[in-house]
Amino acid sequence: MEELVSKVLTEENFQQLDQQIEKVKGTKGPLMPVLTQAQKIFGCVPYEVQKHVSDALKVPMSDIYGVVTFYSQFSLVPKGEFVIGVCMGTACYVKNSQPILDKISEIIDTKTGETSEDGRFTLEATRCIGACGLAPVITINEDVYGKLEVKDIPGIMEKYQK
Repeated sequence: MEELVSKVLTEENFQQLDQQIEKVKGTKGPLMPVLTQAQKIFGCVPYEVQKHVSDALKVPMSDIYGVVTFYSQFSLVPKGEFVIGVCMGTACYVKNSQPILDKISEIIDTKTGETSEDGRFTLEATRCIGACGLAPVITINEDVYGKLEVKDIPGIMEKYQK
């Protein structure tokens, strides 16, 4: 995981972040806009980025860490090229989304909440995505797959493994 983080910590990314900080420095409540831009630039908000923001905005690290870990839009580690969300809401769960999650985890050799070693896949167990009529449902980036059975998963995953 450290290798994935180190790949995004480039001088160019920090320069982009500094440009965004300059735009909002001195305004009221700059932390959320800066962290949002940091997430877009780096793909995550790891310790090194939090420290940079802390120093630039003179905001305590504890405040920054609190925001980054509270809001689900922020991630401490880079997400994969393909973010796979398996709905674990009630309708999906009772229609066997857990075995689907397990099968995806097996195929990509990645645990829930983690990113694969090659950086291609991030596997997340999500809460209700509002597609209960299609239960069980998974999303892969913007693609939605519903009314799934475990036997459907290898074919779906094959599309993204190429």
